[in-house]
Amino acid sequence: MLITGERPALHELEQKGRWLALLMLAIGLHMFEASLPSLGPWFKLGLANLVTLLALIWMGPKAAVLLAISRVVIGAFFIGTLFTPTFIMSMAGALTAAFVMIAAWRWLPGVSLIGISLLAALGHMLAQFITVESLFIQQTALFYALPPLLLLSSISGWLNGALAMYIAARLP
Repeated sequence: MLITGERPALHELEQKGRWLALLMLAIGLHMFEASLPSLGPWFKLGLANLVTLLALIWMGPKAAVLLAISRVVIGAFFIGTLFTPTFIMSMAGALTAAFVMIAAWRWLPGVSLIGISLLAALGHMLAQFITVESLFIQQTALFYALPPLLLLSSISGWLNGALAMYIAARLP
């Protein structure tokens, strides 16, 4: 670490503190979801993606992508799935969801947080399916599970978006 004698601006420290608080929340939710029973293969509620959406609207795209990557890596480290197929699927889904959020936020004027979250949830599930089919299970029968899981993803995406709207309206 280079010591320059200058202190960082208070605003920078506050931003870093907020980002770290969001990261800790996202890691906690990631680990909490990993302990819950699954409604289907590769399906979780996506609560950690809710935190990514909040990071996007409060801190911008760079913070959201960094948060998505960091929470998957750190969460997988604590859960014990680092560099396993589960980790690869989780990273593919989290990055896809983050980039879909950013694209919708930037290029779909007037879209609500519910719409952004819904698109991100669908992108997350599709990315996981493509990852599984490409790297692990090359069976077309796998895609019979896709429609019900996309329906579940739509429901969880809607709920997470509604929760994001609620939180964003109440926090500065």
